[in-house]
Amino acid sequence: MLIVFAGCAIFLFLIDQIYAIIHMIEKIAVNAKVNIVYVETILKIIGIAYIAEFAAQITKDAGQGAIAAKIEMGGKILILAMAIPILTVLIETIIRMIPS
Repeated sequence: MLIVFAGCAIFLFLIDQIYAIIHMIEKIAVNAKVNIVYVETILKIIGIAYIAEFAAQITKDAGQGAIAAKIEMGGKILILAMAIPILTVLIETIIRMIPS
């Protein structure tokens, strides 16, 4: 419980910096005329990666390596599922750039 509490306390301490980073990325995306949906998706993917890593480390510290591996795999599957629309647009853009 102490590990979970310490991790959450550190996260809450850093929330202002995280908000500033997210705001800066969104501002850059708007200036670059990038669809905000893609930026939001990438930020969600990053969030999933951090949460999955945090949960896996907690379970490893509790001596449950097998559960930690399953959490990591679940996080990777969620990331892949969320990245499919971005990958689709990227592949379509590359195909359009290739002369027919």
